[in-house]
Amino acid sequence: MENVADTIRALTKKHLDNGSLIMGQCLSAVGWVQNTIPKQKKGIIELSMTDTAGAGIAVGAAIGGVRPILVLRFQSFLWLNSSPIVMHAAKCKEIFGYSCPVYVRAIASESDSGQGPLHANTYHSIFAHMPGIIVACPMTPGEYKLVWKKYLSSDDPFLVSEHRSSYKINYEMKDILDENNQITIIAISSARLEAVKAISKLKQKNINVNFINLVWIKPFILSKSQIKCLEKSKKILIVDNSYEFCGVASTIAQILNSNYKCHTNILGLKEFSPGVAKKYENGTPKCDEIIKKLKTI
Repeated sequence: MENVADTIRALTKKHLDNGSLIMGQCLSAVGWVQNTIPKQKKGIIELSMTDTAGAGIAVGAAIGGVRPILVLRFQSFLWLNSSPIVMHAAKCKEIFGYSCPVYVRAIASESDSGQGPLHANTYHSIFAHMPGIIVACPMTPGEYKLVWKKYLSSDDPFLVSEHRSSYKINYEMKDILDENNQITIIAISSARLEAVKAISKLKQKNINVNFINLVWIKPFILSKSQIKCLEKSKKILIVDNSYEFCGVASTIAQILNSNYKCHTNILGLKEFSPGVAKKYENGTPKCDEIIKKLKTI
C-alpha cells in the first residue's frame, strides 16, 4: 500500500510536471527528506547550504504565480526562514492585495532519533500564532492528499508540519467517537501514534476512550459529533509534540473551556531544549505518560 512518502512523492511529481517548482537543501539526499522527492531534474532546485535564503526565493516564486514547494529538512530551520514567510507571504494579501501561495514542508524530528537541540524541534504552534498562514499536521496518506487538495484551491501560504515518523505510515487513522465514553484524547502530529497506544492499553482494562485526530491546526474546526463527545466527557486531554507553554494545545484548551465549557488538560514537551543524551530527551509524550496524566485529571 502507498505510504505517506509515496503520496508526497507522487503529488510532487504531478505538480512539477505541470510546471511548478520544489526547492530546498539536500533534496537529492534521500536520508534528509525521506524519499519524498521524485527522481527527476525538472522543477527541482537544490539550494545552497545557507539555511536562510530558501524562503525568500520561494515567496518570490509564489508571488510570480508558480505555487512553489519549499522543503525545510529540519523544522528548526523555520527560524532562519521565517521573515519572508511571516512578514510577507502571510501579510501581502492584506496589505498589498495580492496572494502568495507558498507551500512550506517543515520536517520535525525527535531528540531520541539522534538529533541534537538545534534539529529536534516542532514549531507548528509558533506559526499558528501568525495571521494569514494555514497550518496543518497530516500523518496519513489520505490526510496529506486532503491538505494538498486544499492548498491547490487556496491562495494562502501553507505551513505543513510533517513528522519523520509519518513517512512510512500506509493506513488511515480514524476518530473514535462515542458519547458514552467519559474520556477524550485530542492528539496532534506524532502524538497521535502514542495516543493510539495509550487508548489500546486502556481498552484492555475496559476503559473506553474517544479519540480525535487533529490535522488542521489553523483554522481549528470541530465537527458537531466531536463537540457532542467533548461536552459529555469528564476528562479531556490534548497531547501535542510541541511545548505546552503558549502552544497549540494551550490555545485549543482555552477555546474548549470558554466556548464549550469543557474542562481540558494538556500534555506536551517539557520546558527545556532537547538533546541527544538520554537525560536530555524531550520528545513526543509517550503512551505511559499519557495514561499517567489522565490519572491525575
